Amino acid sequence: MGNINGLVALACGLIVGLGAIGASIGIALMGGKFLESSARQPELINDLQTKMFILAGLIDAAFLIGVAIALLFAFANPFVPAIA
Repeated sequence: MGNINGLVALACGLIVGLGAIGASIGIALMGGKFLESSARQPELINDLQTKMFILAGLIDAAFLIGVAIALLFAFANPFVPAIA
């Protein structure tokens, strides 16, 4: 039983950690491309900024879904009743 709880805690850490790394890399790349495109065409900054914020929300939403799944596994572990 303790082994399963330990492995679930390790999996939760991996889900949150890798999700955070992926989301931060994605937002960093998108922010860099936004700065490049706004430097090339300053008249499109408002349109590009709106699209950038929508995409940033979608990237963060994917990370938050991973956090919710990790919290589900941490507090309402579905693997414990299957073993007992």
